[in-house]
Amino acid sequence: MTVTPPNAVRYTGPILDWYAEHARDLPWRAPDATPWGILVSEIMLQQTPVARVLPVWREWMRRWPAPEALAAEPSGEAVRAWGRLGYPRRALRLHACAVAITERHGGRVPDSYDELRALPGVGAYTAAAVASFAYRQRHAVLDTNVRRVLARLITGVEYPPKTQTAAEVTLAESLLPPDAPTAARWAVAVMELGALVCTARTPRCVDCPVIGSCAWHQAGRPPYDGPPRRGQTYAGTDRQCRGRLLAVLRNAEGPVEKAALDVAWSDPVQRERALDGLVADGLVDPLEDGRYALPS
Repeated sequence: MTVTPPNAVRYTGPILDWYAEHARDLPWRAPDATPWGILVSEIMLQQTPVARVLPVWREWMRRWPAPEALAAEPSGEAVRAWGRLGYPRRALRLHACAVAITERHGGRVPDSYDELRALPGVGAYTAAAVASFAYRQRHAVLDTNVRRVLARLITGVEYPPKTQTAAEVTLAESLLPPDAPTAARWAVAVMELGALVCTARTPRCVDCPVIGSCAWHQAGRPPYDGPPRRGQTYAGTDRQCRGRLLAVLRNAEGPVEKAALDVAWSDPVQRERALDGLVADGLVDPLEDGRYALPS
């Protein structure tokens, strides 16, 4: 069901005012932040907390302040610099983006949503976010935090659907201020509200600037009644095993013997499955002499 707010300014005004006072001081939001720095931050922040991203982002930007700097290095160096952020295929996507930006756009991150969307590994959310935050354009930017805020504020449910719907996009677009720079600021403001106040598990409703207009709060904060929302596990999973194997390669100065990988994880079946997956994903190169290395 699509719910169109009768007067969007009742939400946008208070949230923009709240953001002006409470926004975190993050380097990718600084006035001198580059579109490349914003693109890097958006990809790093996917499924990863800000506190973990900050040091990696700063080092990344020190080493590769522009796309052509990263494009000039092997993709394996991006994987090495990714460290323990998790989901390391994102490092390969960023490297591929850097190559595409260098070759197709003369080293300049494109400002067109369609051109951003055409970059390797850039989805609808990331394209809208970069167009909004780097170029102050008017787009609906729907991440997990924004979807949760709008679900509670407008539709009166605790959580949004598991998969983004067309109705959510329509609702988000109906709330966008008509002025593009203001719409871009609104996009980051509602995202920040979801990250700091309207959180998933313990929302701080007393600190919410739109509590008086929140449909979920007015309904008595009814609990979620959909399918079980299971948290992600990590210990003992293939993801953890992959991380251990990658750590061996990241910490090595060159290719490593298979024996060095074998001691990183005790279960041989899971270890081989994880290693095969890393090779298939392009994160590890098997060499002809039986050793393994980060991609060249």
